[in-house]
Amino acid sequence: MNDKVLVGTSGYSFADWVGTVYPPNARARDFLPLYAELFDAVEINATYYRTPSPQTFARMVERTASDFAFVVKVPRGATHERAALDREVGPFLEAIEPLRRAGRLRGLLAQFPTSFHPNETSRRHLEHLAAAFPRDVPLAVELRRDDWISSSTFALLERLGLAFVNVDLPVLPGLPRPSETATSPVGYVRLHGRNAAAWWARGAEAGDRYDYLYSPQELEGWAERVERLAARTDVTFAFANNCHLGQSVVNALQLRARLGQTEKRDATTLFAPTRAE
Repeated sequence: MNDKVLVGTSGYSFADWVGTVYPPNARARDFLPLYAELFDAVEINATYYRTPSPQTFARMVERTASDFAFVVKVPRGATHERAALDREVGPFLEAIEPLRRAGRLRGLLAQFPTSFHPNETSRRHLEHLAAAFPRDVPLAVELRRDDWISSSTFALLERLGLAFVNVDLPVLPGLPRPSETATSPVGYVRLHGRNAAAWWARGAEAGDRYDYLYSPQELEGWAERVERLAARTDVTFAFANNCHLGQSVVNALQLRARLGQTEKRDATTLFAPTRAE
């Protein structure tokens, strides 16, 4: 069952991973091959901010093994600036075509903001979203409000062929609690951390919301949910988004180990103090 679970992190290109996750002399072009020595899948989040060229994704294909999987976040014009959906879909699909052509595009992620309320306008937008993207690539939807968590929402997603994203977030009013819901043949989990003090931070401090390291006890509950999801789906993705200082790598490796997945390479040197030159 556990070979049906793909574990990784939300992104791989972080300067603060150099010297911990990556060797001190690692260059940006080295990051993805080094990451792929640890995990079988990655969630690409940079596409939320801007759509890169197809050549960018072609290079990703070249730098990873033929069984390495990509899940790509759709642009914010599809989720936050929703009127831009039709304008942004075409360039986005063109950009990710090298992944799709190589058989490496395993899914798309649409992450909606807390301002996306459950109402008729929002439900129509979900229908529009589902129709805008090719049906042969699974599309997962993250809804960051607890008032979306209902049987009617799940029925809608199931009808539209959209996967529900189960999230771990700080325990704060209005945010969803841990769940193990599947509305398509794809299970999906995202672990954002539980830094309640910084979650609503603005400006330069906003990145601190992902500064969190899960304890083994906290991960255990998610390991059990992932196992149950995997029993009901064709594939389940589990991505750690607490990427500050590489904490997501620690937790994703711990989750892999807990699920009985063999280490891709020896990770004991990660986060070891580096010798001063």
